[in-house]
Amino acid sequence: MSHSPRIRTVLGCTLGVAALGAGLTACGSSSHPLSAAPYDAAGQISFSGPVGAKKADPDKPLEVTAQGDEARITDVTATDAMGRYVAGELTADGHRWHSTAPLAAEAQYTVRVSTEDEDGAQGRKVLTFETGNPSKEKALKVTFGPDAGKYGVGQPLVAELNKPVKDEKARAIVERALKVDSKPAVDGSWYWVDSKELHYRPKEYWPAHATITARSNLQGIKVTDRLWGGASKPLTITTGDKMVAITDAGSHYMTVYRNGEEINSIPITTGKPGFETRNGTKVVLGQEYYVRMRGTSIGISEGSSDSYDLPVYYATRVTWSGEYVHAAPWSTGSQGAANVSHGCTGMSTGNAEWFFDTFRKGDVVKVVNSYGDDMDPFGNGFGDWNLGWKEWGKGSALNTTDTPDPVRQARLSPEL
Repeated sequence: MSHSPRIRTVLGCTLGVAALGAGLTACGSSSHPLSAAPYDAAGQISFSGPVGAKKADPDKPLEVTAQGDEARITDVTATDAMGRYVAGELTADGHRWHSTAPLAAEAQYTVRVSTEDEDGAQGRKVLTFETGNPSKEKALKVTFGPDAGKYGVGQPLVAELNKPVKDEKARAIVERALKVDSKPAVDGSWYWVDSKELHYRPKEYWPAHATITARSNLQGIKVTDRLWGGASKPLTITTGDKMVAITDAGSHYMTVYRNGEEINSIPITTGKPGFETRNGTKVVLGQEYYVRMRGTSIGISEGSSDSYDLPVYYATRVTWSGEYVHAAPWSTGSQGAANVSHGCTGMSTGNAEWFFDTFRKGDVVKVVNSYGDDMDPFGNGFGDWNLGWKEWGKGSALNTTDTPDPVRQARLSPEL
């Protein structure tokens, strides 16, 4: 920040250089107010925070005030032990600074105050204090998913909250505190599925062989009047090769790609009329060597012409409602030629075993040219990739609010 006493001194020195061709030594003389060590400004300021062992109420703002007319405040920074800054405002006359963002609960703070007297001499004062817990506190905790491990490039991250957050400004505070780092780096965003669940995905699929870490900086942060951020465990996952299977219900073939190169073409059958397979991008949810499949589980009456009760092997699940890629030895005559299943993608036992051994959770299965409904983005597995990037961005609270960031906003110049 520039202030009038310093400006006058520097200009005077510059004029001296122009007029005399010398003066560099004058600028560095010990008589210059900026050359002296800062004096202790304790006698020139008052601080609203606690003294001694008493802890501050995080619900109350900080305030630093200049005493008398002999000095003014030129800068204030307040940070906690995690390096998070407290946003604040300094009046134009330098008489008062106050915080504009809530303090964190159960945190240690350091406040650094800079002053300037009427002669331009610089003063400093460092203050430290701790905050306690707010009254009637509720802790907002975050659980990240999936479990730590290796996944396909289509695997979204999930943040589950233990308390609902409905207000847009409160959602923005939460979302800013949820950090995702990827190596290699990618652009990504959170999407509020509902008041207690967020999903995170990049614009495109994750890079192959990436390391992805999610963490929360919410601890101690005020979200609403009675809701404060609690402690949360970080999560790290990795990705493997980019595995994508394109299921073409029109041609009755599945084409499998590894890192963009075709590695297999498999004859298949998908859902017949009335039971068409869902179109769209799905993500592998899990794999079961054996599943007993019954028609009653999808609303087919027992004993009807469409009723079935079958042992199914090498079943790779892609929706929670029961859509699988699996072995279907009873339909090998139709595979590659017709759609005769009740919605799953069937193939020979050998091909199903290969698929089962090749794909993992998070790998991508995309169905095209089916007459079925489109895959839902949420609620029946991970259909997140069926939303375009622009549409995905609408699910972020940061696109709909101007709430200042109490973590990132380090300091403010005097308000004008």
